[in-house]
Amino acid sequence: MKTVNIHEAKTQLSKLVEAASKGEPFIIAKAGKPVVKVTALTAPTDDQMKRLGFLAGQITVPDDFDQMGSEEIEKLFGGGE
Repeated sequence: MKTVNIHEAKTQLSKLVEAASKGEPFIIAKAGKPVVKVTALTAPTDDQMKRLGFLAGQITVPDDFDQMGSEEIEKLFGGGE
Protein backbone atom coordinates (compact mmCIF):
# COMPACT_ATOMS: atom_id res chain seq x y z
CA MET A 1 0.00 0.00 0.00
CA LYS A 2 1.32 3.40 -0.95
CA THR A 3 2.25 5.88 1.78
CA VAL A 4 2.44 9.61 1.04
CA ASN A 5 3.31 12.56 3.24
CA ILE A 6 0.83 15.36 3.82
CA HIS A 7 2.52 17.74 1.38
CA GLU A 8 2.44 15.16 -1.42
CA ALA A 9 -1.19 14.34 -0.60
CA LYS A 10 -2.09 18.03 -0.92
CA THR A 11 -0.39 18.44 -4.28
CA GLN A 12 -1.64 15.16 -5.78
CA LEU A 13 -5.00 14.80 -4.05
CA SER A 14 -7.06 14.38 -7.24
CA LYS A 15 -4.76 11.66 -8.55
CA LEU A 16 -4.66 9.84 -5.20
CA VAL A 17 -8.45 9.98 -4.76
CA GLU A 18 -8.95 8.65 -8.28
CA ALA A 19 -6.63 5.73 -7.55
CA ALA A 20 -8.36 5.03 -4.21
CA SER A 21 -11.76 5.00 -5.92
CA LYS A 22 -10.41 2.30 -8.25
CA GLY A 23 -9.41 0.08 -5.33
CA GLU A 24 -5.90 1.34 -4.56
CA PRO A 25 -6.04 2.66 -0.97
CA PHE A 26 -3.23 4.81 0.38
CA ILE A 27 -1.94 6.07 3.71
CA ILE A 28 -1.22 9.70 4.58
CA ALA A 29 1.70 10.13 6.97
CA LYS A 30 2.80 13.08 9.09
CA ALA A 31 6.50 13.25 9.92
CA GLY A 32 6.86 9.70 8.63
CA LYS A 33 4.17 8.27 10.92
CA PRO A 34 0.95 6.90 9.39
CA VAL A 35 -2.06 9.04 10.29
CA VAL A 36 -4.99 8.05 8.06
CA LYS A 37 -5.87 5.41 5.51
CA VAL A 38 -7.88 6.50 2.47
CA THR A 39 -10.04 3.87 0.77
CA ALA A 40 -13.03 3.88 -1.54
CA LEU A 41 -16.41 3.97 0.20
CA THR A 42 -17.35 0.81 -1.68
CA ALA A 43 -14.29 -1.06 -0.37
CA PRO A 44 -15.24 -3.99 1.87
CA THR A 45 -14.47 -3.60 5.55
CA ASP A 46 -12.46 -6.19 7.48
CA ASP A 47 -15.71 -7.66 8.83
CA GLN A 48 -17.09 -8.09 5.32
CA MET A 49 -13.91 -9.80 4.11
CA LYS A 50 -13.99 -12.52 6.76
CA ARG A 51 -14.40 -15.78 4.86
CA LEU A 52 -12.91 -18.45 7.10
CA GLY A 53 -15.68 -20.48 8.71
CA PHE A 54 -18.53 -18.88 6.79
CA LEU A 55 -20.15 -22.32 6.26
CA ALA A 56 -19.69 -23.47 9.87
CA GLY A 57 -22.52 -25.78 10.87
CA GLN A 58 -23.89 -25.99 7.32
CA ILE A 59 -21.78 -28.88 6.03
CA THR A 60 -20.23 -31.99 7.51
CA VAL A 61 -17.11 -33.90 6.54
CA PRO A 62 -17.27 -37.71 6.86
CA ASP A 63 -14.83 -39.32 9.30
CA ASP A 64 -13.34 -41.44 6.49
CA PHE A 65 -12.86 -38.46 4.15
CA ASP A 66 -9.13 -39.10 3.77
CA GLN A 67 -9.82 -42.72 2.72
CA MET A 68 -12.70 -42.11 0.30
CA GLY A 69 -11.90 -43.45 -3.17
CA SER A 70 -8.53 -44.85 -2.13
CA GLU A 71 -9.10 -48.19 -3.92
CA GLU A 72 -9.98 -46.49 -7.20
CA ILE A 73 -6.98 -44.16 -6.90
CA GLU A 74 -4.64 -47.09 -6.26
CA LYS A 75 -6.01 -48.87 -9.36
CA LEU A 76 -5.54 -45.74 -11.49
CA PHE A 77 -1.89 -45.45 -10.48
CA GLY A 78 -1.07 -49.14 -10.76
CA GLY A 79 -0.88 -49.87 -7.05
CA GLY A 80 -3.72 -52.40 -7.02
CA GLU A 81 -2.08 -55.11 -9.16
